[in-house]
Amino acid sequence: MYPPIFAVCFAAAAVKVALGSAPLRLYLFGEAPQGVARPYAVWQTVGGAPENYLGQAPDLDSYTLQVDVYADTATGARDAAKALRDAIEPHAHIVRWGGESKDPDTNASRLSFDVDWLTPR
Repeated sequence: MYPPIFAVCFAAAAVKVALGSAPLRLYLFGEAPQGVARPYAVWQTVGGAPENYLGQAPDLDSYTLQVDVYADTATGARDAAKALRDAIEPHAHIVRWGGESKDPDTNASRLSFDVDWLTPR
């Protein structure tokens, strides 16, 4: 029912290099452990809809995901985002490059992007 972002990213060697593999530091939004090593990424669904038809039930759901990458440096966030981009693009469309920022409390660099994903039912 939901896009297979974790499975797709876990299958990509470059993502494992960037975000580790035991565990892969790609978390559902709000579920990253306190004090997790950087870089890491979180994702959340920010929109979507079923592909509705007049003569049959939907066979696809479309989702828009927001992915946020956190790292100690801007370069680290960009490198991890590039690995995620390269893993995701064969399966879905990146539709927005969001902003880059620096968290004043944690000093973490953040990069954001959105993905549109069609998921068969």
